[in-house]
Amino acid sequence: MILLALLSTKPLPPLPHIFGRGVDSGSVPWTILFTLTLLTLLPAIVLSMTPMVRLLVVFHFLRQALGTQTAPSNQVLMGLGLMMTWFLIQPVLADVEKQAVDPFRQGQLTGLEAIERGCDPPRLYMLRYAREKDLALFTAAALVPKPNRPQDLPLRVVAPAYMLSELKAGFEIGAVLFLPFLLVDMIVASITTSIGMFQLPPVVISTPLKILLFVMADGWNLLAGSLLKSF
Repeated sequence: MILLALLSTKPLPPLPHIFGRGVDSGSVPWTILFTLTLLTLLPAIVLSMTPMVRLLVVFHFLRQALGTQTAPSNQVLMGLGLMMTWFLIQPVLADVEKQAVDPFRQGQLTGLEAIERGCDPPRLYMLRYAREKDLALFTAAALVPKPNRPQDLPLRVVAPAYMLSELKAGFEIGAVLFLPFLLVDMIVASITTSIGMFQLPPVVISTPLKILLFVMADGWNLLAGSLLKSF
């Protein structure tokens, strides 16, 4: 989250030492190493700590329900998921910039202090959607003492609990999304079977009907609106 906020704002001044406020000759290699490590982990962070988990699950359920196999392609679904994720996560990035990035630029915080402060807004965001059952599971597995409030849980507990909760929510939405298209498949299969069209696979007829139904109902608009309202 800190890295996303850094990339979305004005360039940084000369890089300070990531573990302190001063600049020395040995600070640049450590800063480069730290930045490259964050860039390597960025895809995993985006997939695990943002709404993209739920969005991608629902999009793939939709593609399976329509029976279009590879349309839209994975790249298109990933791009749509990234844009919607960027739209939804903007308030969190603004909080990260205000609490961590700006003080770090002004030299008021060290790198480690900025990271610690910058983790608070994403933690609060994930706690909003993480189920208590999932939080309890990872709290017990990590042998973490039960905190007085959920905000005191470490990020290593909150992040996997959030992912499980988002996967559950995505599967719930996908199951509901599947039902009308399943109904079309059943109707087409019963009709083709009753008139003796055994050599014609029902999917050949049902797929264009499902696509037509989805387009006529303005499905993408309805789906995007429902997903945005679910957050």
